[in-house]
Amino acid sequence: MHTSPNPLPESARREIAAALGDVLVDGIDLHSQIKVAHWNVKGPHFAALHPLFESFAVALAGHNDAVAERAVTLGALVRGSARHVAASSRLPDYPDGVTRGLEHVRLLADRIEAYLRGVRQARAVAEKHADQDTFDLLTEIVTTHEKNAWFLRASLED
Repeated sequence: MHTSPNPLPESARREIAAALGDVLVDGIDLHSQIKVAHWNVKGPHFAALHPLFESFAVALAGHNDAVAERAVTLGALVRGSARHVAASSRLPDYPDGVTRGLEHVRLLADRIEAYLRGVRQARAVAEKHADQDTFDLLTEIVTTHEKNAWFLRASLED
């Protein structure tokens, strides 16, 4: 661990940073899966889904950057190469050949919810160590992406 302006003990910073690293890996994977859906969506819902998926990707890219920067601030080195993400992501792989809008909606809702499980696990680590700043960052991510998952699930209801 590098020197950090954070007053937490190194062991706490190490555990929080590791949890943030897991969130980052999942977030990078989710971002790429959202972009696949954005690029390939077809069908009667295209006009609504194409920009919706892009807005999700943009928000997630900002959160990924904030998570990485928080881990570095805590003294960690972050990893996020495509190879590392492919080997470490906890999200299910995105199937090839999907084009129908509502199939993308279902797949992305499932993956956002899986991502949120990991964010909540990391938030519990931050809470355990009384790292309110990391806790707040992760709460913001939960709030944003719960809403995104709700948008998708609402689209699947009759």
